[in-house]
Amino acid sequence: MQRYSPGQVAEQTGFSLDTLRYYERIGLLDDIARNSGGQRVFTEGDVAWLRILRCLRDTGMPIQRMVRYAELARGGDETVAERLEVLREHDRDIDEKIAHLRVEQEHIRAKIGYYQRELDARTETVSQA
Repeated sequence: MQRYSPGQVAEQTGFSLDTLRYYERIGLLDDIARNSGGQRVFTEGDVAWLRILRCLRDTGMPIQRMVRYAELARGGDETVAERLEVLREHDRDIDEKIAHLRVEQEHIRAKIGYYQRELDARTETVSQA
């Protein structure tokens, strides 16, 4: 089984070493092995879990909900329905954020159009002179 140092894991996942330590402290990472020198040693499973956490974090899941999801994941098959609901709730939150961003994007595009028309009008005036 492949083993990874904290530095390798940080490089693979994009999490800083401080974030990895924080995630372990708050319970998002569980049972991380240590070598004889006390340094954390991550498995492929740990890296896969961190990739899920990266996805949840990058899509805006609050840390408290991530911790709840981690607790449920450690609960085994009995918690599948609850995990599904946590993910569905997050999916709905993502849909709301995307809808909000689309509205804001339209506002920005309207402003781009305004400035482009201003620039075009100035360019036309200069070319007629």
